Amino acid sequence: MKMHVGINVTNLNKSIEFYTKVFNREPVKVKSDYAKFLLDDPGLNFTLNLKDEVSGNQVGHFGFQVETHEDVLQHKNRLEKLGFFAREEMDVTCCYAAQDKFWVTDPDGNEWEFFYTKGDVEALVTTASCCNTQPTELEIKNNSCC
Repeated sequence: MKMHVGINVTNLNKSIEFYTKVFNREPVKVKSDYAKFLLDDPGLNFTLNLKDEVSGNQVGHFGFQVETHEDVLQHKNRLEKLGFFAREEMDVTCCYAAQDKFWVTDPDGNEWEFFYTKGDVEALVTTASCCNTQPTELEIKNNSCC
């Protein structure tokens, strides 16, 4: 079984270039308005669908959960060497978990995190941007985010 995610993009070539680097593999299919990546680890069928316009981010974010802190650093170093700006967040509490992570952004503004979960925590609080959003006053008051 593979999970399928299809996203709309405004520049197919830039998006193919971005995702080829992030996934560290070429797409298995490319058409004038479409590209498909098939990943085994994680099991993912990921497609890009060309649209004239993409308004707003319809998804909070995407991510890869990795096995170790060293895996986070390995992916961060790999992507930075390829020219991506990686926003690092180490030792953060997010989504009821202690995590190390970094973020990269695709050409249409979709954000991807690579993260390692160190362990669960009881409170849903943030020590950084918590799942890539700034907490609202209500979230701060209720000690929650995400």
